Amino acid sequence: MPSKIRVLETIRQGQVGGGETHVLDLVQALDKSQFEPVVLSFTPGPMIDRLMAMGVRTHVIHTERPFNVATWRRVKRLLREERIDLVHAHGTRAHSNTFWAARQLGLPVIYTVHGWSFHLDQKPLARKACQLAEKLLMRQAGTTICVSESNRRDGLKFSDMTRAVVIKNGINLHRFNPSLRTYNVRAELGIAPDVVLVGYIARMTAQKDPFTMLRAVAALPAGLNVKFLLVGNGDLKAGAQQLARALGIEAKVIFTDFRQDIPDVLQALDIYCLPSLWEGLPIGILEAMAMGKPVIASSIEATKEIIEHGVNGLLVPIKAPAQLAAAIQQLASSQELRRTLGAHAYQTIQAGFTAEAMTRQVEQLYLQQVPRSAGGERKQRLNPAFELAIEYK
Repeated sequence: MPSKIRVLETIRQGQVGGGETHVLDLVQALDKSQFEPVVLSFTPGPMIDRLMAMGVRTHVIHTERPFNVATWRRVKRLLREERIDLVHAHGTRAHSNTFWAARQLGLPVIYTVHGWSFHLDQKPLARKACQLAEKLLMRQAGTTICVSESNRRDGLKFSDMTRAVVIKNGINLHRFNPSLRTYNVRAELGIAPDVVLVGYIARMTAQKDPFTMLRAVAALPAGLNVKFLLVGNGDLKAGAQQLARALGIEAKVIFTDFRQDIPDVLQALDIYCLPSLWEGLPIGILEAMAMGKPVIASSIEATKEIIEHGVNGLLVPIKAPAQLAAAIQQLASSQELRRTLGAHAYQTIQAGFTAEAMTRQVEQLYLQQVPRSAGGERKQRLNPAFELAIEYK
């Protein structure tokens, strides 16, 4: 029997965010008869705890900096001790702290971009420096995975992307299942059944723009029977709480720290809202849609790959609190519209954004990249359908 291919899945942090959720789902869905995942995170956190509970071998080498040369030899030692055959780096920090060790040992590397390290609110020189760093990192990988077409198009602005493919994020439909309900979040928070509950579940950072969310709340008519649940931490959380007080909307808004029971939180919502300024392919939106929830989101390129305005959700311009408030009011005032958009959102995920389909595509890349000595006769060509699906650009 051929040996299993040992894959190091590496991610920047142990806190659970979009990229970390992706790693959890990928590790869980991998075909364990062919692949044996080992996970390296560069900080501890709930993701590591969940992986350990699943019986997955996990390691933490602490750093919060990209290109931290002091960690590279420790990574190299880990790769040797775990007899790793292939490194799959998720995000800039993880890749920048593992590629040297992988190359020293002659291991193939796959780099998944969950969102580029350059973005709109950077100064031109900082943005250029990040693009140069990304170009360097892509050269160290046999294949770069973009999680959306818009990510790939952004990459083309500074690289030829000749070894890049698109594999869109998928959702674990066993966990995000609207027919399951184990805990009543509304009862915990004291929210009456007739209240329309709007949720924002995200790291409170500039990217996720919680301030526009709060200004939209302040712009709503006073008599609307709506409350808002903002779930998450981040460097703008204190500022968001201060803004809520300044706008006089504290009675309408509930802030909570990040929670592990996100499916239960989504089950409690009537509307999911995410006014991001940029995204790779937002897993939070996919999770809400998998739970059959109507979504209001920014009309950015990545989100438009998921949501068709008026069909399976609503799109609004970025940094536009008045338009966001109008969309919230439209959905809050029509249970039938919420039901219709939510049903179409659920169908969208079932048809094209499952963790199983995503994982099968990633597995094909593993089989293509791994050396013959690692997988024996398991080394094989991609199947023709997959070659067409992720045609190299």
